Amino acid sequence: MTAPDATFPMELPASFNLSEYFLDRNLDAGRRDKVAVRVGEDGRTYGEIHDGVLRMAAALRGAGVRPEERVLIVLPDGFEFVEAWFATLRVGAVFAMVNPLLKAKDYAYYLEYSRAAAVFTHESVLPEIGEALRSAPACRAAFVVGEDAGGFTPYEDARRGADPSSAAAAVEPVGPDGIAGWLFTSGSTGEPKACVHVGRDFAYSTETYALQVAGYREDDVCLSVPKLFFGYATGTNLMFPFRVGATVVLFEGRATADEILDQVEAHRPSFLTGVPTLFNNVLRSERCDGADLSCLRVSLSAGEALPPALYEQWKARTGVEILDGIGSAEMFHIYISSAMGEVVPGSLGRLVPGYVAEVVDPEGRPVEDGEPGRLRIAGGSTALCYWGDKDKSNATFQGAWCTSADVFRRDADGLFWYVGRSDDLLKVSGIWVSPLEIENVLLDHAAVHECCVVGRDGGDGLVKAHAIVVCAEGHQGSDDLASGLKAHVKTMLAPHKYPRSFEWRTEPLPRNDRGKIARKLLK
Repeated sequence: MTAPDATFPMELPASFNLSEYFLDRNLDAGRRDKVAVRVGEDGRTYGEIHDGVLRMAAALRGAGVRPEERVLIVLPDGFEFVEAWFATLRVGAVFAMVNPLLKAKDYAYYLEYSRAAAVFTHESVLPEIGEALRSAPACRAAFVVGEDAGGFTPYEDARRGADPSSAAAAVEPVGPDGIAGWLFTSGSTGEPKACVHVGRDFAYSTETYALQVAGYREDDVCLSVPKLFFGYATGTNLMFPFRVGATVVLFEGRATADEILDQVEAHRPSFLTGVPTLFNNVLRSERCDGADLSCLRVSLSAGEALPPALYEQWKARTGVEILDGIGSAEMFHIYISSAMGEVVPGSLGRLVPGYVAEVVDPEGRPVEDGEPGRLRIAGGSTALCYWGDKDKSNATFQGAWCTSADVFRRDADGLFWYVGRSDDLLKVSGIWVSPLEIENVLLDHAAVHECCVVGRDGGDGLVKAHAIVVCAEGHQGSDDLASGLKAHVKTMLAPHKYPRSFEWRTEPLPRNDRGKIARKLLK
C-alpha cells in the first residue's frame, strides 16, 4: 500500500477557523462591497454577510452553544443558510445539514442522533420538525426563519438583537484539526450516518479540486442545481466561490428546467453545478433552443453517472464541457474528475492532485489496469469516522485511506471508469454485469428519456437484467419497443447483458434527496 502524500498545499495557522478562511479573507482582500450572494432581485455584499454572521454567532453563544457541539441546519437555500453555516463555524461548533423537505420521523432521528445543541430551521418545516424540536433534550435553542416561529426564537429577532462588535461574536480559534462539520451519507443501506470532518478537510478539497481542477475565479457567478444541505453543493456553491471572492446565486424552489433557465436569464452564471438529470431536462425543455447559455464557462456534474450521449448533447448545445467527477461524504468532495480540455466521455477522468487510489479485489489486493474492483482512495480530506458506528468506521477508514463501495476500473492511461456500486452489480450467467453499462446504452436510444436497470428473478430462480424505462416524448412502451431496445443493447454489449424484461413508467423515476435515482426503491 503506497502511503498517500496528504501534505497541505498551504500552511495553516494554529488558530485556523473556516469562517475566517472562507469569509473574513474577502474583507481583507477589499471585497467588502462586492455582492457575495444573490437571491432573486436581492443581493448582499461580503460585508453584509459578515455582519449577519457575527450577529448570529453572538446569538448562538448567547444561547449557550459551545465549541464542538452540533448545530443542525434545516433551511432552504437563502441568505439565512449562509449566515447560519458561517456562524456555526465561527463559534467553533459543528455544522450538520439536512434536507428541509423531510418528514417528522426523519427529523426525530437526526435530532436524536446528532444531539444538536441548536437548530436553524424555517417556518415551512415546523409542521414536520416542531414536535421533535420541543421534545429534544439536548436542543437549547431553535431559530426559525419566517413570520411564524411557532413559539421558538424568530431568526430576525435574534439577528437584530445581537451585537456584532461584542466578544460573543469573536471567532473561536479551533485549529485545523478541530471538528468542523458532519456530512451525512445517503442512507442507502440503513439510517444515514455522519462522516465526521475536521476543518482542514474542507480547506484541502478547496485548495486541490476547486482551485486546481474546477478553476474557480473571482469574476465567476455560481449557480447550483443541488441544494446547499448536500455536501456537493455546499462545496461548489458556497465554500469554493467564497474562497476566491466570487458571487453565489441561491433560490428556494425546486431545480426544474424552467427554474434553472430563469436563473440563467436573470443572473448570467458562468459556473453551473449540475446533475445528469438536470442537464437532460434542460436539453429537452421547449425553451432550450431559444435560451442564451453563452454566459456559461464551466459545468460540473456529480452524484450519478453522466451518460456519454448526454455529455455530447450538452457540449454541442452550449459549447461547454461538463467536468464529471465523483466524491463522497467520506472524502467530503470530488477526488476523481475530468479536467478542462481533457474530457473523455464516459470516463470520470483522473485523480485530483493530492489524492491517490487503488482498485482492489474482494481481498484488498490491487488488480491489473482494466480489471474492475472496489476503489480505495486516500488524501487530505478523509473523514475521521462515522459517528456512533465503530465497526463501520473500522471497515471503511484506515488512516488517510477510505475503502469505498464503488466499483471502478482504471485504464492504462490512468483514466477511471465507474462500473457501479458493489451492492448494485448483477451476476448474469455467472458473470458480473454493471447496470450502469446497460443504462448508458439504453439512454443512447431515441425512445428512452430515463431508465434504471435492476436484477429480477426470471422465473427460473436466476437473476436477469430488468429495465424500468420512462419513454421519451412521442414514444410509448410496447412489445415492439422492448424488442427494439433489446436489439439495440445487443449491438453494443455482450449478448448476456441485454435486459430480459421491461417495465414502462409514465412518471419520472423516484429520486433520493441527493437527486440520484432511488435504485433501492425500484429494486
